[in-house]
Amino acid sequence: MKFDVTIFPTDLNRAGSWAQAVETMGFHALWTAETAHNPFLPLTHAAAQTSRIELGTAIAVAFPRSPMITAQIAWDLAAQSNGRFILGLGTQVKAHITKRFGIPWAAPVPRLREYIEAMRAIWQTWQTGAPLRYRGEHYRFSLMTPFFSPGPIENPAIPIYIAGVNEGLCKLAGELCQGFHVHPLHTTRYLREVLIPAIDAGAQSAGRTRADLQLTCALFVATGRNKDEIRASTAAIKTQIAFYASTPSYRPVLDLHGWGDLQERLALMARTGQWAAMGDQISDDIVGEFAVIAPMDELAQAVRARYDELLDRVGYYLPFEPDDVDKSAIWRNAAEVFCR
Repeated sequence: MKFDVTIFPTDLNRAGSWAQAVETMGFHALWTAETAHNPFLPLTHAAAQTSRIELGTAIAVAFPRSPMITAQIAWDLAAQSNGRFILGLGTQVKAHITKRFGIPWAAPVPRLREYIEAMRAIWQTWQTGAPLRYRGEHYRFSLMTPFFSPGPIENPAIPIYIAGVNEGLCKLAGELCQGFHVHPLHTTRYLREVLIPAIDAGAQSAGRTRADLQLTCALFVATGRNKDEIRASTAAIKTQIAFYASTPSYRPVLDLHGWGDLQERLALMARTGQWAAMGDQISDDIVGEFAVIAPMDELAQAVRARYDELLDRVGYYLPFEPDDVDKSAIWRNAAEVFCR
C-alpha cells in the first residue's frame, strides 16, 4: 500500500520546495486538487524539483476543458516529469458545471468515456504522426497540423485516474483507466459491496482485471495528541462529512447504511444556510464509519488495518504543509509505517 499526500499551495513559488519535502520524507506521490487554484501549475514546479515521486491531479475537472487542452497539458507534464505524471479527472456535479463553469450539462459517464477516448486518440497522433480521427456524440477531432503537434515523447502512456461515487463511473474506470479516486465520503462496506464489484464488472467487460488499476483515496481522519485534540478533530470531520452528505448524488452511500433521510435533512439545512449546525447531524456511529479516528502516533497503523486489500494507495484528507509543526507527527508516523 502506497502513501501519498495532497498539497494546496496558495503561492506557486513554494510548490517546488514543498514537493522536495514530500520526496525527502519518502512518500510515493504528490497530488493537487482543483479548488481555489489551478491544479496543473504547481506540478510544473514539483516536476522541476523532484526526481522520484509521482505527480498527479486529484482531481482536475474535465468538462470545462476541451480534451485537446487537457491532452496538451498532460503531454507536457509527462515529458517534463519523465513519465511521473498521472492525469486525475473528475466530472463534478451538475450545479457546478452549469453555474460555476457556465457550460452545458450532459450525462457524465458517456461524456467522460468520449473525453478519455479523444485524448488517447490525440496522444496517438502526436506520438506516431497518424491522422487525427475521433468522432463521438460529444467530441469530434479531425485536424492536427505539424505546427500544432508537440511530437513524440519518451513516456506517452499517461495513466488516467477518474473519480466517482456511483457505479457508472466505477465501471468506466475498470474498463478504461489505470486508477480510480475513491471519494472520501465512503465506508468500507460501500467499497466492498458497491464500488469494487462495479470496478470488477467494468474490467471484465474489457478483458481486464482489478489488478490493472489502482484504487486510491484521501481518507477522512480525525487525530490529535490527546483526547481533547481528537475530539476537536472529530467535530471538524463531522462538518466535512455533512457538507458532502448533503449532495444528492452521494446519497447511495448513505442509503446502503439506512441513512438516506439524513441526506434530505442536510440538503434542507444547506439551502437555508445552516452550515454551522450541519455537523451536529452526524452521530458518533456515522463518523466512525466514514473516518479513521486514532491518536497521531497510531493513525497510520489504523489506516493500514482498515484498508488492507481494499485500497492500493492512501492519503489523508489533510493538506500537506512542511512548515505546519502541529501536524508534523502525523506525517512522520505515515512515513514510518508506509515508506520505510
